[in-house]
Amino acid sequence: MRSNPRDWRIEDLKVVANSLGIDYDQGGTSHVVFRHPKGGRLSVPARRPIKPVYIRLFLELIDRLGNPQ
Repeated sequence: MRSNPRDWRIEDLKVVANSLGIDYDQGGTSHVVFRHPKGGRLSVPARRPIKPVYIRLFLELIDRLGNPQ
């Protein structure tokens, strides 16, 4: 993700979130909200592909957890 922040899908982010213990919820909306008590919250549009800026923000959320990938 760090070397290529393009062409990611929301399903990919959900898989990574599950592996790191990050909760997420879509709730019938066009955005998925990722949450973790240590890392905070991030809302990502569920369109495909996800814009690189949201991938970078997702990586920042991971970094705040102390789990760089």
